[in-house]
Amino acid sequence: MDIGHLREYCLSFEGVTEKTPFGKFAARFDSILVFYVCDHMFCMFDMDNFRGVTVKGDPERIAELLETRVSCSSHRNMNHKYWIELLAGGDITESEILSMVKHSYEIVRRKYSQKQ
Repeated sequence: MDIGHLREYCLSFEGVTEKTPFGKFAARFDSILVFYVCDHMFCMFDMDNFRGVTVKGDPERIAELLETRVSCSSHRNMNHKYWIELLAGGDITESEILSMVKHSYEIVRRKYSQKQ
């Protein structure tokens, strides 16, 4: 999976912004690129050590992926019920990853666009 393509894909959705917000906690987190819609995160990955992407998802789908895919894992700093890390180059395809990114965007946009 190409990091530039993934970035452009995320930015192609309406109302998306990108930031590197975690550097204020520790310099080693400066390379975490986070994508937002309605001022809420929906996707993130490490630009310096790109292994995959972390996205928000439906709890049922996350549970299914964690049980059936080796290249899917819980993200250590996010709520394990709603966030999943999808490792590129494993048993989850690039098209499945992109589909999960889009679904993550839609979940967050649907939830927070009504509140704004």
